[in-house]
Amino acid sequence: MKIICQNCDTENVNTSKYCSNCGYQLPKIEIETATATPVQTEKEKPKKKMPLASLLGIIFGVLLIVGVSQYFLRPTLDIDETLAVVASEINKNYPMYIDQDLRMDNTMAMPNKTLQYNYTIVNYAKEELNMEVVESTLFTGILENIQTNPDLKEMRDAKVTFNYYYKDKNGVYVTKYVVTPDMYAK
Repeated sequence: MKIICQNCDTENVNTSKYCSNCGYQLPKIEIETATATPVQTEKEKPKKKMPLASLLGIIFGVLLIVGVSQYFLRPTLDIDETLAVVASEINKNYPMYIDQDLRMDNTMAMPNKTLQYNYTIVNYAKEELNMEVVESTLFTGILENIQTNPDLKEMRDAKVTFNYYYKDKNGVYVTKYVVTPDMYAK
């Protein structure tokens, strides 16, 4: 596009400010630039930004609902199932010698909230044992341990019965000591 001088009618380059023939100031030409304005369709609506506080409130609300529902809807083990888990965990460390004559073989979860500890008197047969000495030796301290051991608090609270089962070196039953909740309740 060329600019025509109004004084001498000479054609000039559109970037010139003055006429190349007479030096007269050329008129300013305003160039229209087409700016594209976005056309909104019904499908494309402007996105609204959610305030941060609202977003955090929604996240907190969802987490709260999930947490509360998990707390109240979680499956709870009854005490017999819990004792089975405890016995299984304890048995990972056994058999174990308590002293030179006594070995703890394993533990068993029994029905009716009962946990049984199974021991073997490893150096003696039943007929070689004086039962009064065995019972006074073996049973000393068991009740006190159940009453005072902090690791057994949950079991005491659940009113678990503790059985202590003893057999001789040949696997023959020797004696059993049963500690019931009314025995260890203070």
